[in-house]
Amino acid sequence: MVSGDLPAVARRRLRLALRGGRDARGLTQGEVAEALDWSLSKVQRIESGEVTVSGTDLRALLEMLEVNDPATVAELVQDARTARRRVAGWWDTPRYRSQLTPALMQLIQFESQATTIRAFSPALIPGVLQTPRHAEAVLNFWAGELGVITDDQRAARLEVRLRRREHIFDRAERPTYLLTIDESVLSRIAGGREVAIEQLQHLMRHVADGTIVLRIIPLSLAGMILTLGSFSVLELGSEKDAVLYRESWAKDEILHESDEVSRHRRILDTIERRSYSAERSSRLLAARIAALLAEFDN
Repeated sequence: MVSGDLPAVARRRLRLALRGGRDARGLTQGEVAEALDWSLSKVQRIESGEVTVSGTDLRALLEMLEVNDPATVAELVQDARTARRRVAGWWDTPRYRSQLTPALMQLIQFESQATTIRAFSPALIPGVLQTPRHAEAVLNFWAGELGVITDDQRAARLEVRLRRREHIFDRAERPTYLLTIDESVLSRIAGGREVAIEQLQHLMRHVADGTIVLRIIPLSLAGMILTLGSFSVLELGSEKDAVLYRESWAKDEILHESDEVSRHRRILDTIERRSYSAERSSRLLAARIAALLAEFDN
């Protein structure tokens, strides 16, 4: 257990350890439930992370799975304790809890401990990289013209985007941030030309100082790429320890299953191979900024 771990991170580590221990014994969830005189749903909910597990139940489960190493047991007991803890993070306030999805609340915790974030955003610049004026224009469209979020949600999400950006990029050990966007995003900035220039210059500063690595997908691939939706793979110390955040206009979700994470990694690998290099992507971004400035001057 790493000092300062957040509940979502500890809960994930615990559920993976329990699932791995059961698999190592070759047991089904039903067999575990029967051996411990638990309901099947209890085992399923513990392994899925839907519920936390008490220290007493955890020790009984570890003994049944023959996980006996004292150091391992101590770490998992601490993880269970951390998972049950209510952390008063900036996101964990009544204002945000009432307006943000459970998946986004978890994402914020994973972002704080991610070592690498691979973000795929084919239609928009990701929220954490949006300038305040661009973010406000995007959210105003969702709240006003589309009506899919309330005014309170709009205000809360605007604040959260700015806080998440600080949370990721301003911490001492910031993660490697690999961003892939479609080329059309450079021409699709909400808020007008002045906001577009400000937004793209902001993105360029992040590219120039090495905060992010930008890859741009050629327009020739856009038709296929846009159907995939936005998602991010967050690595928590290693490639094997990762979660997937996937979002659409209707919902968002955190996925822990290794098969899903691996599948989306392969998608990212394929897209990056078909994208412009980081150097050419930077030049395309610079050219688009120059074109907008020329239009603005005229």
